[in-house]
This record gives sequence, structure tokens and C-alpha cells, in this order.
Amino acid sequence: MSFLKRSNLSRPGTWWALSSTRARFTAAGAAVLVLGLVATSVIVWNSPANPVTQAAASVTRADIATAKIVAERNSLLSQVIALQKQLSGSKGNLSATKAQLASIQQQLYSAQGALDAAAAAKTTMAARAKPITRKPSSTNAAGAVVTAPSKAEIINPTSRYFGMYTEQAPFNFASFDATAKKIGSQPNAVGYFGGWDQTFRADVVKASWKRNTLPILTWESRPIGAANDAVEEPDYSLPKIIGDPATGVPGNFDAYLHQYAKDIVASGLPLGIRLDHEMNGVWYPWSEDDAKGTAINGNRPGDYVKMWQHVHDIFQEEGANSLVAWIWAPNVINNLPATHKAPAYLDSLYPGSAYVDVVGLSGYLRPAYKPDNNFTFDYTFTPSLKELRRITDKPILLAEIGASEVGGHKAAWISSLFQALAKPENQDIIGFSWFNLAVTSYTEGELATNDWRIDSRPDSLAAFTAGLALPGGRFDLSPQ
Repeated sequence: MSFLKRSNLSRPGTWWALSSTRARFTAAGAAVLVLGLVATSVIVWNSPANPVTQAAASVTRADIATAKIVAERNSLLSQVIALQKQLSGSKGNLSATKAQLASIQQQLYSAQGALDAAAAAKTTMAARAKPITRKPSSTNAAGAVVTAPSKAEIINPTSRYFGMYTEQAPFNFASFDATAKKIGSQPNAVGYFGGWDQTFRADVVKASWKRNTLPILTWESRPIGAANDAVEEPDYSLPKIIGDPATGVPGNFDAYLHQYAKDIVASGLPLGIRLDHEMNGVWYPWSEDDAKGTAINGNRPGDYVKMWQHVHDIFQEEGANSLVAWIWAPNVINNLPATHKAPAYLDSLYPGSAYVDVVGLSGYLRPAYKPDNNFTFDYTFTPSLKELRRITDKPILLAEIGASEVGGHKAAWISSLFQALAKPENQDIIGFSWFNLAVTSYTEGELATNDWRIDSRPDSLAAFTAGLALPGGRFDLSPQ
């Protein structure tokens, strides 16, 4: 016989105490503790001021469907009282085991959880009973209602958007919040990328609006894992997306697009979609041709507009356009081939005002810019802004911008950006979204690493923080 077995056999008490006297005290203490918890729970649950009682009182004024919740609540409270009596009856029975006490307490926890669920159901019913003119909303996993501005409010905001792209947001906001903390202001828009091999992610849209942040999806008609410098994606050519409407042949992605639109409607929340951006460049599979006029990815002149309208029409059929702010966002024209700088070329890519809600631009301070670059907002954006304003009077979003540290002009460029945004002539610009990453990529055939991050250097961060606070900037400087 081992020492352990001998030691156990020599004890006159029970398995949880060294002696019978201590066992009685232990059991009695446990019983008193649990009874105290139960009594407190019952008193709180039956108090007229407690949230569950108030919820039930509100429910009694609802319709027949919500009356079921009241009946469920009353049944659960009866269970709690019965459990209290059961526990009280065991007070004098000190031989009740620890496991029995834990079982009773677990039942009480389950009853409380069911009551909480009933209260949540009441809240959800009340939300659904609001008029259909309410703001877009959805209920998250915890039962809380997530609301958002209407599409009209998104397109014409009262303050400007300060958005960011980071490594993981809106799937994970860790680096997003870390940068916001350094700036001292909370961004109110978040940019992210999605491919056509991915389904709609309602969870990240809800996560964004839970933070009162506009999600802006850059939706690329190619696989999410495609190489960024690959222009040939034959399965995703514009003609294959469009199909042949004249003969009734559907596009290869029609079923996908219908389901995507349905999922947006089911989410009940709005978002911005920047579909196939920088279409006036020569570096994406949805571009129509290169500098020599050679077709890219089997695309034909006019296909880009047909593709955009085709996608928009499918969303219209599914009722999704009331939740989507469509953002048409070419690249700034500074460094494009001469053939692609021509006003007529950009005109040929515009889907029409009935198909676009916001026009945008991608524009960066790059080390590869031409010698005449004076590292200002005017050089980067003004020629392109003139073209956008010539084409339409839609609100303008600087949908993807950034500045490289190479050359040492970043802080000055940032200051110029905010000074320009404060001018009256740029009040139609409703905000910007900063590409807050350090990226290694090819620029004009050369591999280079550019640190686009706001906090890449102390002077860049200081210029950005000061610029946000300039009078006339119209940014909502909510503290992080």
C-alpha cells in the first residue's frame, strides 16, 4: 500500500476536509454562500427597478408575439424560486456534496442566461417595429443593434472622412488603433481589399459600423491572391464578366454577383465599394489597353463601362444599391502614358452619373515622379481634380493616397495636402483614405520599398497631426 493510500484511510473526515468538524463547517459555508447569491439574484430580478423587470414591463405593452417572452420570463423566475427552496432545504443536510451545490448554482446561471436572452429578444423586436425610414441597422452576435448613416448621409457627410488602410483592418483593428493613438484622432473610415473569389464579409462591415466607421471595399475583379503586377487574368476578362446581353448570354460571374448583392441586403448595413480602381492606368487586368494601344487581358474599348454598368444593374435587381455608395476612382494622370492622359480617354471610362455616387482618385508622392515635381498637393492632384470636375459634379474622395519618405519631402507634402483641403475651392472633397503601410513593389520596372505610413518619421507624424487640426479642414477630431 502506498503512502498516499495510507494517508487517506487514516483521515476520519471527508474527501474535501481534514476532519469531520471541518467538513461540516466547509459544507455549511458553501451552502450559505450559494444561498446568498440566490437570494441576491431573486431580490434583484423581482425589484421594480431592475432591467429585466423593466424589460418585461415594456414587453407587456407589446403585441401578442412579445407576450410569449413574458410567459417565458415568469416560468424562469418560478424555476429560480424552486431552486431557492431546494437549496434552503439542503441547508440542514451537511452531507450534500460539493458537486450537488455546484449543479444547483449552474442551473441558476442557466436561468439567468435564459432571462437575458428573453430581454435581448424584446430589444430586437422593438427595433424591428420601427418605421422603415430608420437608419440602416443590423443585430450583432451579442444581440446589440448596430446602426449606420443612410446612403445619402454617407455621400454628403457633415464632416470629412479621414480613413486608413492598414495590414488587417477591418478584420483586426490593432495596428489601425495603434496609429490612431499616435495621431490623437480616431479615423472614421477604413479601407480594405477584396477579390472576386471571396464572398461578402458582413462581419467586417458590422465591426466597422460598431465603431461608427465607414467601411470602403476596394473590390477587384480578380482573385484576392493574384500578383499585384500581373495584368493577365484570362478567367476574369471584362468580356467574360459582361457576357452578351444582345443574345441573352449571361456573364460568367452573374450568379456570384447576384449572391454578393443579396448578402449585402441581408446585412442591412451600407458600405462604399471602389470597383476596379485606377482603370485609366496600364497595370491591372481590368485596364483596356496599354500605351501602345494593345489590348490588356482580352479587353476591348468600352468594356470597362459595360462591366461597371452590368455589376450595378445586378445590384439594382437585388435591391443592394440603396446600401452601396459606388466609388469610381481613377489614378491621378501625372505619370500616365500620354495616350492615357488625354481627357477623351478618361471620359471613355466614366460609367455615367446614374451609376456613380462618388468619384475618387489614387495619388501618391512617389520618388519616381518627374523632375518637375515640386512635392505639393497641386502637382499631385490638381490636374486630375480639374478633369473630375469637368466630367461630373459628384462628391470627390481621395480614395487612396500616401507619401514616400524617399527624397525627404514627405512632411512638406503632407502639410501641403491639408492646406489645400482647407481652401474653398476644394470643399467638394469629402475626405481621404491614407495607405498606411510600408510596401516593396515595382515602380517603373524597379523594385523599391516605400514607407507610406503616417508615423514613418516624427516630422511626418507631426505634420499630419497639425494638418488635421487646421481651420477649414472640417475633420471630426474625435479623440482616439
